[in-house]
Amino acid sequence: MRSVRMHYLTVPVLLMATHAVAPVGESRAPVSLTYLRCEYKVDPLGIDVRQPRLSWQLTADGRGVVQAAYQVRVAESEAGLAASPIWDTGRIDSDQSIHVVYEGPALASGRRYYWQVRIRDGDGEGSDWSSPAFWEMGLLDATDWQASWISPAWEEDLTAPQPVPMLRTTFTVDGEVQAARAYVTSLGLYEVEFNGQRVGDQVFTPGWTSYDTRLQYQTYDVTGLLQSGDNAVGAMLGDGWYRGYLGWSDRRNIYGENLALLLQLQISYTDGRVRIVGSDASWKANTGPIRMSDLYNGEHYDARLEKPGWSSPGYDDSNWAGVRLIDHPKDILIAPAGPPVRKIEEITPVAVLHTPAGETVFDMGQNMVGWVRLRVNGATGTTVTLRHAEVLDKEGNLYTENLRSAAQTIRYTLKGGGEEVYEPRFTFQGFRYVAVDGWPGEPTVEALTGVVIHSAMTPTGSFEASKPLINQLQHNIVWGQKGNFLDVPTDCPQRDERMGWTGDAQVFARTAAFNTDVAGFFTKWLGDLAADQKPSGSIPFVIPDVLTRGSPGGGGATGWADAGVVIPWTLYLVYGDTRILEAQYESMKAWVGYMQDRAGDDLIWAGDFHFGDWLAYATDRSDYPGATTDKDLIATAYFAYSTSLLQKMATVLGNDDDAARYAALLEDVKEAFREEFITANGRMASNTQTAYALALSFGLMPEGQEAQAAQRLAQDVRAFGNHITTGFLGTPLLCHSLSDNGYLDVAYDLLNQDTYPSWLYPVKMGATTIWERWDGIKPDSTFQDAGMNSLNHYAYGAIGEWLYRVVAGLETDPAEPGYKHVRIQPQPGGGFTYARAALNTMYGPTASAWELSNGQFQLDVTVPPNTHATIRLPHATLAQVTESGQGLDDADGIARASQEGDVVIVEVGSGQYRFAYDTGELE
Repeated sequence: MRSVRMHYLTVPVLLMATHAVAPVGESRAPVSLTYLRCEYKVDPLGIDVRQPRLSWQLTADGRGVVQAAYQVRVAESEAGLAASPIWDTGRIDSDQSIHVVYEGPALASGRRYYWQVRIRDGDGEGSDWSSPAFWEMGLLDATDWQASWISPAWEEDLTAPQPVPMLRTTFTVDGEVQAARAYVTSLGLYEVEFNGQRVGDQVFTPGWTSYDTRLQYQTYDVTGLLQSGDNAVGAMLGDGWYRGYLGWSDRRNIYGENLALLLQLQISYTDGRVRIVGSDASWKANTGPIRMSDLYNGEHYDARLEKPGWSSPGYDDSNWAGVRLIDHPKDILIAPAGPPVRKIEEITPVAVLHTPAGETVFDMGQNMVGWVRLRVNGATGTTVTLRHAEVLDKEGNLYTENLRSAAQTIRYTLKGGGEEVYEPRFTFQGFRYVAVDGWPGEPTVEALTGVVIHSAMTPTGSFEASKPLINQLQHNIVWGQKGNFLDVPTDCPQRDERMGWTGDAQVFARTAAFNTDVAGFFTKWLGDLAADQKPSGSIPFVIPDVLTRGSPGGGGATGWADAGVVIPWTLYLVYGDTRILEAQYESMKAWVGYMQDRAGDDLIWAGDFHFGDWLAYATDRSDYPGATTDKDLIATAYFAYSTSLLQKMATVLGNDDDAARYAALLEDVKEAFREEFITANGRMASNTQTAYALALSFGLMPEGQEAQAAQRLAQDVRAFGNHITTGFLGTPLLCHSLSDNGYLDVAYDLLNQDTYPSWLYPVKMGATTIWERWDGIKPDSTFQDAGMNSLNHYAYGAIGEWLYRVVAGLETDPAEPGYKHVRIQPQPGGGFTYARAALNTMYGPTASAWELSNGQFQLDVTVPPNTHATIRLPHATLAQVTESGQGLDDADGIARASQEGDVVIVEVGSGQYRFAYDTGELE
């Protein structure tokens, strides 16, 4: 049983297109405008984009609905929208409904702006004005910050976690408050209370960024938390990423040694007065019940040391210590571009187990990331200990060796006197199982509740098929993303690592963009990537860079650093975002320049360190140690690939000279690659699945040799009994390389394989997330090397995009990105009898749902308003196909239909369609 609480806007995600179309000739309801967003957010509070972009969706029944013109107006109040807008576009004859740039007067710090839009459709009908939306600016300049950085005025043992500081002050409110905003950030993590009430629902604020140059602050509306007369504000500070353990070898204090708070409260009175209350030297500091808190190691909480009322007025803080002002820059402060981390779901344990070792263990039923909330009643001084693990060993005992040095342990000491409820604040765990020790009495299932946390990305996609194992695979992919998209795209959420590995993010980005809206999430992370990029153009292995921070060198591993080019291109494809290309352009050029410098005159990148096709299939056979792909081949292939993407992005941005230069470079690199790594007969120098997948996917095979390469790839898959042998870099390309080149059946056989190594082997072994290794748990229930064996590691989940793009057939068009032109091109096979996928695009929901039954193929399609679609119907003829029971010549909304081989191609406008025809080919 699970109860789910959503803390973000839920948008429609269709599992299957419904079939409800206005009859031909009947008038349809007027177009309405919904889901108004500013910089990907609904009514954002505290942004710092000086020319924000506005987007909206059209909602309409019927077919062929397009926008022909729009008008946007912006004002400083809702009433001002009609009476006194500060910016009114007037009628703009354009179908643009996403990323419309605000071009009015300069925006002011802390000010709220209201906006609305109306449109005229292709029939000349005008819509009503949309409901007003708003955005509110944050503090745009360092000089806007009047508060001071403060830190507790005591000495600490910096070699180990310390008790969590609590800081407080009081202030008065002497009038009627119109609005109040708190702008808050910290060195370390923070949680703020006003008058005994927690501010906001975000956790792990201010987030993890490249702290030296980019530090986020949050904006809170605290109007309702203030009271007339005396008020108080309190803040707790945790070590977090700033000075907690991070990385290996007991490394801590990476960014600094002192925790600090910066808080500025702006009170606007109805009489026009504005008062600033800020962190300053008058604040007081103390410690309390949190005796230690660390991301890796957990939290120790002694409820006997709680300080009731500490964040309320009237509390006696006369014995508290003072604070000291510290000098820390304010010009590095930025508003968050991405979504905050929040508590998203709650999970009830499925069982309480008693292990052979004598431990009481709660099974959450799902490998999750977050913590548990406990409810306990016992004597004062009783300590309950919770230890977290992903799995039980073959004997049924808690297995923690793969956590390495991460303790993942919670200790709670009771104060006594009734039921006590506790959950951690500044730590998180990756786990399915929780061992409980010291519990007073016998704990029941109700004693613990799992609290799932991750970045609050809006769910956008869904996929379902006729095979339960595939559906579980999709479930595991989604939960792997949930567990590792915690402000940065981490590799794993449980051991002493949890870092933003670039390679994992690079291969998974397109899959991630199907499951959730990751535009803001990756925009934020790419800003850190550019900030941490080396002067040479090299991109670090992890972002934020905690492995080579402060060093001019390091990083530069191919397939990993290419995240700096691949992910901006992905965001452009999925969201139609050209601004991210502009923002990352110099970074992308620097990375391609670095590759060119390292490759030298012969354009073969050889000799440098690379991770290669990480964790590819390996054996202990003397005659075949494993599917090892030459690292120089991989490096040069990615050199070509990133160059090709940069050439495309230069063209998009109108940088024609750069585009021509990169086009020429690309041809030279391709030629060098072919001469070095491909024989005259089309054989790869490394005869591996990954080598062929790279060459085919990146367009590196000589013209006319693609078929030979694809045949060799398919033969290799068959030779391994339809098993995958690729690692991190080959895996996301493998099925595409096969299905794009005439071997759809082989790709499906790979997908359906359920013995090691395969995607479904972990599913058959009971996995609820994606594993780091193909055989993280072996068939005999023993484990892979505990030194590197995460059971929640999303990289191999990159197969998810193939499920959406090929099995269901949802695709975008680079020429009209953001799904302005939807391509519906399902490729049934593999014994599937149905597949359904839906995606809420920038323009609205699109869906592809096909079913095979009794020799008939049926495809339900949803195309969002203000877009158009090309639909490819496999193994069909024009005469066979019907739409909503009519021939294609008679069906409403069909712009064109044609035959191409055994595929019928149909061009349609927006709306919902049902195509059907008899076929024996697909059974």
